[in-house]
Amino acid sequence: MSSNAERMPEWLTAEHVPAEELARRQGVRPVASVDDLARPDLFESDEELDDFLADLYASRRASAA
Repeated sequence: MSSNAERMPEWLTAEHVPAEELARRQGVRPVASVDDLARPDLFESDEELDDFLADLYASRRASAA
């Protein structure tokens, strides 16, 4: 018979590290401007963006029902 620790996913048994420490370790810095978040080349075409938005809106309507 296996113990609970053997059946638990690794991320559940890992040491707790505060978010601030994880950010420091990964070199993450606060966003200084919303322009830093802009990704004009995220979608290859307007059609791809339209498909994404249609799927997003459909999933939101489905979860609201």
